[in-house]
Amino acid sequence: MARYDFTLLANITSLEVIAKGTGVRARHYLNRKYGRGQWRKMKGVALVEYENGEICLAELHWFECHMT
Repeated sequence: MARYDFTLLANITSLEVIAKGTGVRARHYLNRKYGRGQWRKMKGVALVEYENGEICLAELHWFECHMT
């Protein structure tokens, strides 16, 4: 899995839930590391600037949790 350092230049748009509940494959890891909750894998699009100065439109993926 690649990891990039970047700065958001605009708000994330086109938000979409990719998976939730038992559909989140990393759920057990996330529960151990951050605590139990209702995990969702999300995606969206935003304008970002990478460390090397390159600016582009990127699809971002992240996890969100609402603790129970």
